[in-house]
Amino acid sequence: MVDRTENNIAHRATSMLAERSAELQPIWFRGEDISDADEPLLPPLLEESFRQWEREAAGLALFQAGRFVLLDKNADRLAATDRAPSEREGAALREASLSAASGRGPSLFEGNDEAAAAVPVHRRKDGAVFAVFAYESSVAAPLSLSEIQTCALHFRSCFYLHFEQLFVKDMLLQQKRAEKEAGRREALFHAAKRLYDQIDVSSVLSELLQSLEQLYPSSEAHLYLSQDHLNGDPRVKPLVFKNAERDIVAKAFLNGKAVTERDRDGTVRLAAPMTGKQAAYGVLCMSTDRERWDDSELPAFLLLADTSGSAFENAKLYEQSNLLINELRLINELTKRLNQSLRLKEIFQFAANELLTVFDADYCCVLQLDKETKQFVVMSCNFPPLASEQFSPEYGFCGIVYRTREPMIISDYWHTRVVTSKLMDNTGSRSLIAAPIIVDGEVVGIILVTNKLPNFFSYENYKLLQVMSTHIGLAVTNASLHAEVRRMVITDNLTGLHARHYLNEQIQRRQRKDHFGSLILVDIDYFKRVNDSFGHQVGDRILIQVSHIISASIRQGDIAARWGGEELAVYLPGIRAEQASRIAERVRARVQEETDPVVTASCGVSEWTFEDEKISVESLFYRADMALYEAKNNGRNCIIVG
Repeated sequence: MVDRTENNIAHRATSMLAERSAELQPIWFRGEDISDADEPLLPPLLEESFRQWEREAAGLALFQAGRFVLLDKNADRLAATDRAPSEREGAALREASLSAASGRGPSLFEGNDEAAAAVPVHRRKDGAVFAVFAYESSVAAPLSLSEIQTCALHFRSCFYLHFEQLFVKDMLLQQKRAEKEAGRREALFHAAKRLYDQIDVSSVLSELLQSLEQLYPSSEAHLYLSQDHLNGDPRVKPLVFKNAERDIVAKAFLNGKAVTERDRDGTVRLAAPMTGKQAAYGVLCMSTDRERWDDSELPAFLLLADTSGSAFENAKLYEQSNLLINELRLINELTKRLNQSLRLKEIFQFAANELLTVFDADYCCVLQLDKETKQFVVMSCNFPPLASEQFSPEYGFCGIVYRTREPMIISDYWHTRVVTSKLMDNTGSRSLIAAPIIVDGEVVGIILVTNKLPNFFSYENYKLLQVMSTHIGLAVTNASLHAEVRRMVITDNLTGLHARHYLNEQIQRRQRKDHFGSLILVDIDYFKRVNDSFGHQVGDRILIQVSHIISASIRQGDIAARWGGEELAVYLPGIRAEQASRIAERVRARVQEETDPVVTASCGVSEWTFEDEKISVESLFYRADMALYEAKNNGRNCIIVG
């Protein structure tokens, strides 16, 4: 209890000391004073203070005998109690005022019919004269200088009261502006933080427009982008240069500086470029009422535009890096899948399917240039009516790409019909990207990718197709080289027929799935005599002639090969010996009729069926060889079935 009582006493004592200290503490703004720099602004404040003094001192008898006048430090009249300007000031008033303004102190002057007293009004700090308080009356009315001095002191109090009120009002206004600026800065900080937190371009734009709504709720904002971007917000528009001299958006973008315009209807329009470190990405435009706009808000608006430009650039770079990574991954996967196949038809079909998926396209057509017919042949297309179609190298978009050897992009085929295209017309497509397939510096194919929507493909799609066409060309090269090497391996260089090992492989393969087949062995009679008589060059020519006769006498699926020396072989899948014998007879007769020099040929025929006890290539060749041996022993130029 004692401790609590002592604490209460101590608390009351401390409070009393604090209150007494506060009473003794002077009010801080009472020490403030006017300066020489304030002189141009003093006349309204002096006049207002004089009117306030006039209202407070209205009961004085001096108001009836004369009039009070307020003058500046140059003795020029500012205000008077009679409210009516005199045609001229009295000489006594003028003399008294000049004397007081010069710093000589209170002055009293009398003229013929007038008397005047003037008192200088001093500043608080340095005592400099900043006004003159004067009284003017007739000589008949006695003047008391002390009364005029008292009135001057009263006026001085009214003046400093107004000055202090104005000072405090200005301080409060500055504080209000400071608080508003601090709030704006905090809002800008949070807006910038939210913008930089976004890594998606659409999110950056949405966050920017939302921040503008919060910072300038009574304004209307639009964003004009210099790049193609589908945001879905109607306030995001493409940047179009219509009239650069009058359009503030174009001016801001081209000059890289903010532009402000005030319309006659009171609307204030601002346009600020949205720039990053690398480029300008658009223009931020805002319209607001003149009454709601303060020029002090312009720096914040420009800061928001710069921040949004940097955030947009970061998001764009992130988007492009992801796109590049995805493209590299896609190209790597495409190359790996393409190189898994060495058949041209499979490569073209796979490439068409992948391109449809990658570009989200409606149609894809891959064409190959036939070197013999000089026509572009459709190798793969998901539009069946164009399958296996052929086009001239001068036709449509194929012709343009073939001539220029460059990729191309068409935004809207319906509005920019530079050529006629069967693919675009029949499918109803409007957007197109195309690229050449180049192998060893020559265009060997064309890729056409289309969509039914206009402006569907972007510049990134255009570049990606160009890269992918290069890899498709490499796959075509590998497949072509593999096909050429395989052709050389399985083909006899002299006759153009297949090699013996290829014939053996094909017979083995067909014996596993067919029910029967036949083999014809063809031997040129007395071939050594031809070489000895006419030379080996003529002998080679005879071999080539007989090979061409055999190729022309058999079906497309039959296999003709050079078995060795002057002996040739033909395998006929699905053919019995009787029909094979007729084919052999056709070959024998044409050899005798069409060769130059004339030679004859002997043939041995054998067959196999699934009913044979032993089915093998060796047994088939053995029986055909035995039949050929028998034909030679029977006088040659005949056919024996083994």
